[in-house]
Amino acid sequence: MKIYIDGKFYDKEDAKISVFDHGFLYGDGVFEGIRAYNGKIFGMDEHIDRIFASAQYIKLQIPMTKEEIKEALYKTLEANALKDAYVRLVVSRGVGDLGLDPRKCPKPTVIIIATYWGAMYGDLYSKGIKVITASTRRIPPQCLDVKAKTLNYLNNILAKIETFDVRADEALMLDVDGFVSEGTGDNIFVVKGGKILTPSAGSSMLLGITRKAVMDIAKNLNIEVEERKLTLLEVYNADETFMTGTAAEIIPIREVDGRKIKSCPGEITMKIIEEFKKIR
Repeated sequence: MKIYIDGKFYDKEDAKISVFDHGFLYGDGVFEGIRAYNGKIFGMDEHIDRIFASAQYIKLQIPMTKEEIKEALYKTLEANALKDAYVRLVVSRGVGDLGLDPRKCPKPTVIIIATYWGAMYGDLYSKGIKVITASTRRIPPQCLDVKAKTLNYLNNILAKIETFDVRADEALMLDVDGFVSEGTGDNIFVVKGGKILTPSAGSSMLLGITRKAVMDIAKNLNIEVEERKLTLLEVYNADETFMTGTAAEIIPIREVDGRKIKSCPGEITMKIIEEFKKIR
């Protein structure tokens, strides 16, 4: 495996960053998880635009242009002889000292990792996943806007840990007011009465690239999509429900907090999945 670090490629065992890098010390940086299908990067412009927006939010100057990053992404795929891959693009604040002051970090660190990636949930795409509601609440935008995809994912990790003891596949996170937010690394959709419901853009959640693709697909299929606040009651009583994410793609949900979802995988979910396969 060849890892891209600041313009050079290193073998996996030699790919290292400083212990004084603020991405390592403080989670001070931004990242994107990106998929490549048959040698083509899916949602390239959307991913690049989002990492630049995230960097702007934390006042981090990415030391490359958008076109240079696109070129580096494809070079990383080529260096690893990959056509179907998961690609992690990371930009950290860079090397500083043990203090918080970002001014002590003169040069951001850019890292690209590419690896082969199959079906994240294996055979569960035909069976559906088991989901629980995490007690860990999603960080509210009054504290940190989670629409910025930063390196600090401890909030999500704490929720993910809750799935282990109960042998669940994923955790659903609520916002501080008790409304449905998202999974630990996925957006959620509910199907009820032929309509698709999903938390609104103003919620405490990441605006996923796959989420947007699914909404566009649904509209092209003349399936109504409504963005609004969602409650757990609505999730429990859904006709169908599914999650979306770059790594997970589109995964049906069969059970939430011990409540069986009416249909899994449901008819509308399957239509969305089939159309998504066509645009990958």
